[in-house]
Amino acid sequence: MARLDTSGLHVLGVRHHGPGSARAVRAALAEIKPDAVLIEGPPEADALIPLVGELEPPVALLVHLADPPKDAAASAAGKKTTAAGGRPLRVAAGDGWAFWPFAAFSPEWEALRYAAENDVPVRFCDLPAAHTLAERLAETEASEEDGAATEEGVTEDPEAVGRDRLRLDPLGVLAEAAGYDDAERWWDDVVEQRGDGEPSPFPAIADAMAAVREESGPEQGRGARREAYMRQVLRATLKQGHERVAVVCGAWHAPALRGVADFPVSADTGLLKGLPKVKVNATWVPWTHGRLASASGYGAGVTAPGWYHHLYTAPDLPIHRWLTEAARRLREEGHHVSSSHVIEGVRLAESLAVLRGRPLAGLDEVSEALTAVLCEGEPVRAALVHHAMAIGERMGSVPPTTPMVPLQRDVIAAQKRLRLKAEPFDRDLDLDLRKEGHRERSVLLHRLRMLDVRWGDPQETSGGKGTFREAWRIRWEPELDVALIEASRWGTTVAGAASARAAERAADADLPELTALTEQCLLADLADALPGVLSLLTDRAATDGDVTHLMGALPPLARSARYGDVRGTDAAHLRTVAEQILRRVCVGLPPAVHGLDDEAAARFVTRIDHTHSAATLLGGEALAEWEATLASLARRETLPGRISGRLNRMLSDAGHIDADELRRRLGLAMSQGTEPAAAAAWLEGFLQGSGLVLVHDDRMLGLIDAWLLGLPEERFTAVLPLLRRTFGAFDGTERREIGEAAARLGGARRVEVRARAAVDADRAAPALATALAILTDGRKRAS
Repeated sequence: MARLDTSGLHVLGVRHHGPGSARAVRAALAEIKPDAVLIEGPPEADALIPLVGELEPPVALLVHLADPPKDAAASAAGKKTTAAGGRPLRVAAGDGWAFWPFAAFSPEWEALRYAAENDVPVRFCDLPAAHTLAERLAETEASEEDGAATEEGVTEDPEAVGRDRLRLDPLGVLAEAAGYDDAERWWDDVVEQRGDGEPSPFPAIADAMAAVREESGPEQGRGARREAYMRQVLRATLKQGHERVAVVCGAWHAPALRGVADFPVSADTGLLKGLPKVKVNATWVPWTHGRLASASGYGAGVTAPGWYHHLYTAPDLPIHRWLTEAARRLREEGHHVSSSHVIEGVRLAESLAVLRGRPLAGLDEVSEALTAVLCEGEPVRAALVHHAMAIGERMGSVPPTTPMVPLQRDVIAAQKRLRLKAEPFDRDLDLDLRKEGHRERSVLLHRLRMLDVRWGDPQETSGGKGTFREAWRIRWEPELDVALIEASRWGTTVAGAASARAAERAADADLPELTALTEQCLLADLADALPGVLSLLTDRAATDGDVTHLMGALPPLARSARYGDVRGTDAAHLRTVAEQILRRVCVGLPPAVHGLDDEAAARFVTRIDHTHSAATLLGGEALAEWEATLASLARRETLPGRISGRLNRMLSDAGHIDADELRRRLGLAMSQGTEPAAAAAWLEGFLQGSGLVLVHDDRMLGLIDAWLLGLPEERFTAVLPLLRRTFGAFDGTERREIGEAAARLGGARRVEVRARAAVDADRAAPALATALAILTDGRKRAS
């Protein structure tokens, strides 16, 4: 068989995201003038390449299962994915999907742009994602069955550990050989900060990687399969008659592709035989700089994507422009920064680069100049702008012609109609539900939350719950596109999918979950799902005898019944169910609180508080029946102290116990015959939430003061932590006012105590004689 002609092959080994690599790729392609370009990436995305001219980076290729499993939504939070031996891949992935990100400064993006602009055939050449995702799903299932995941290539052999280190961090090894202690800094100096017109770095990179690979041994596992597939694609491209083929791939793979003729075809075929496969779809989605940062957990991320974007888009005077922008931002924050600050900052950054032997000032030097000159040595002030500029957050965009599932298109149409832009920043929304447009925004956000697409999170409003206002904090993340794709199995529109999802959740929900789901259906205006959920709720409420379930179910149902009219909902049926549940709580509460220890009583107090709030919302006969139950229960002598104190406070605040009766009950709880720990628990329950009652009632404060003064030292020490916990829960203003009231009370009490205290005549005699002498001498002088 004739040997493969590789004379026209050019392998450009790159770092996946770097401005120097991108410029070097562009220059190399302009010199090579290839008639075919291969790029490391999933071949399923070949049909998407024609859209490159309409995309605005950062963007990402998304490959996902065509039929995601039902539990796939849980994977949308994202994972850091590694190859054999733990070496990071260029993808960010979950069990049923994978991203291949591209920034404006990514060399692969530059290769795609070159091919599109020059009408050069281009395709992706990495192992198909259909195999990659199938392998990952199989590994996940195996790890779940075994109870722990196993990592390929892990060994305790010292020599093998050294070889693994070469695979894991080849740049670190090369940096050490060059005398650097930081691989990032070495790569920046050698590649990323290269100027235009310098010789191509790719031959030297390939030679260096070949030396490292020779020490590490042959590639294994998934890495070997990836390279075998790349070589298969490369062979096919060369055999098609292309004379000048450029391959843009990770630097680690460059030696394995440059020497394609030295690898037997049969060996590569054997590696790829019998690989598992799943059906997948591919599309483009917007990406963000924040997701390109290594701090996000992305294996091939860069420390400062904003800095790299700046170097790529402002190659002339990058230091001047960077510090000028920093000065502008500092001035917006109210700091005085002049042009002379910028000039001196540039001088310092360039001087530091010369002292450190760097070809150009890097982010470290610029950061030091920003802190020392523009911020006059104040790192806190510098941090205001440095982090934001280093990340340089931005989100790309994709054209409407991009392949999408119908649910994605429905969300995009709703965003456009409601003027809600998908942005990678936190944005606060204050919605007035009386306005149609605001109400529609609220409904969309609630429906998306029903689908586990958490574009927005509700925030507390100053008016509290049950008002005409809603507060949200929204932020769009790339993973939300995955969540939308996975949610598309429930429907093609947001309303239909949310209704189907609600019905599915209701089928297996317990009573508290059903009432919470009812509230969510009302907030999301899911009229199609609500009747079925309410039917299940009625059935469960009639058969569930657990009073804790009933108490947990009541608050959301009461809120829905009370405020359903805000959204035009008929709340009559909701109120009927809520009142039925409250009656059953009233019957089941007395036996449920019998014999509880302090920890269980504390949990029950929280349930009672929530139920009391719900009963107050319902009002009328329901509230009267609930308060009658509390009054009957509060008279029990065997009630746990914390619960007894809390019930008496509720009844007092509602006006069902007058001041004299309340002091009598407090006196019984604080009496000498009561165990101090039980008295402290009663007091904690009574004061929970607010202690201002002690500021306005001196007699009540006096009872507590007398109880404390009467405790023996050892018992006072025992209850002190409980008292600290009680009073520590109050804010500073409350504690100060209680302290001032106690000080006033203490002055009067000291007089009483001195009058009642027994006197030891023998011990007092010397003091009395001295006082008498002083007084007698004073009278003599006065006369």
